Amino acid sequence: MSNVTTHKKVRATGRGVLLLIFSLGFLFPFIWMLLVSLRNRVDILDPGNIFAPLTLINYETLFAAGDIFPYFINSAIIAVVNTVFSLVVGTFAAYGFARYNWKKREDRAFFILSQRFLPAMAVVIPFFLMATFVHLLDTVWLLAICYTLFNVPFTVWMMRGFIEDIPFELEEAAFVDGCNRMQTLRQVVFPLVLPGMVATAIFCIINSWNEFVFANFLSVVHAKTVPTSVMMYLSVSGVKWGEMTATGVLAAIPVLVFAVSVQKHMIRGMTFGAVKG
Repeated sequence: MSNVTTHKKVRATGRGVLLLIFSLGFLFPFIWMLLVSLRNRVDILDPGNIFAPLTLINYETLFAAGDIFPYFINSAIIAVVNTVFSLVVGTFAAYGFARYNWKKREDRAFFILSQRFLPAMAVVIPFFLMATFVHLLDTVWLLAICYTLFNVPFTVWMMRGFIEDIPFELEEAAFVDGCNRMQTLRQVVFPLVLPGMVATAIFCIINSWNEFVFANFLSVVHAKTVPTSVMMYLSVSGVKWGEMTATGVLAAIPVLVFAVSVQKHMIRGMTFGAVKG
């Protein structure tokens, strides 16, 4: 009996070590970026100087210049606006696909989902031309619209599954009690799919915060976002690795804090409806 227990402990320990190594492999680029951001320019360009003293000079340079703060504001505005619109439009569309049956419904659903198949580079030039025509180029509203167009199909795909997991008998009971369709949605459906809406909103916010292609090609000065701010440190004289990595660390911190703070809601939303009676 003791040999069996010992064998299980050894296997569990070995599995834990492998998972730790696997996790460190994913974390290594971020750790390396953090270490580079805490070194001065001379030590960064000297790979052999591994044990160079750490410094906050790169972060002090960023905060002294103050150029990066508008990028954070733009990213926050775009993420919130497009997430709200994506949830509103996508949830109502998902309800239609989940509860109504019409001709070629699945074909329409696949067409909506297929919009996510398009790479950003395939549509950024048409968006650029249309934005120039309507004078929306280099505005946060243009980026919010572009992100919404890509997040709505994702929202429909996510929310349709959550809504279909809700027994339709609950809605029929609400109809019998005198509720109309909107009252049923507000009082029955939306409260039940709230975990799914939270999980979908989390993914929409993270996708919007990290998006680079649209933000880089459709903004010039006023609508630049955090991911595009790293381009400021590329010049003919070289790359300012210290400031660039410091910006990368600052850009990752809000997403990491947000992901950790809503981790329980994300897990609850992703497992919503997984267990049925």
